[in-house]
Amino acid sequence: MTQPMTHPGSEEIIPAVLSATQEVFSTMLSLPLEPVPAREEASDPGAFDGVVALVGVAGDWVGTGRISCSARFACRIAGALLMSPPYEAVNEEVLDGVAEVANMIIGNVKTFLEERLGSMALSIPTVVFGRNYQTRSAKVLRWNVVPFRSGDEIIEVRFCLMPGTPQAHRLPRHEHLHI
Repeated sequence: MTQPMTHPGSEEIIPAVLSATQEVFSTMLSLPLEPVPAREEASDPGAFDGVVALVGVAGDWVGTGRISCSARFACRIAGALLMSPPYEAVNEEVLDGVAEVANMIIGNVKTFLEERLGSMALSIPTVVFGRNYQTRSAKVLRWNVVPFRSGDEIIEVRFCLMPGTPQAHRLPRHEHLHI
């Protein structure tokens, strides 16, 4: 009989987020990045102005990864990703760029955690941009929050993970219709 896997704690998740984020920023964006002390939080953040990208994780373990930053930093990230000057305003290319960066960061975290937790899948990134809005992930009990500084900007990477239910990761059955 196999032993149940224990919940990965912040001692595993935070280093994975640090490594994944620094790798993406150094290799894909060539942007400087300094970690700010990480923390755990029991709730979603309050109202926010800027860009948030969310990526879901599914399998025997389920959760969410998210990155958030100011609109100005999102424009800088997209410009760096596309090897162009920073965009002047948030547009479709900026949102797509931030989504791709979130996908790379959370994908790298997922790959690191899969070594111990087994195979997991990622959702398509969802990106939100606006002023004075909130995002919320249902049933999240604890976020691992890892902020970074790049110049005078902050980008925050959050990651939560919890055991999935057997029903949550079963593939749906396809029934054939007979006409």
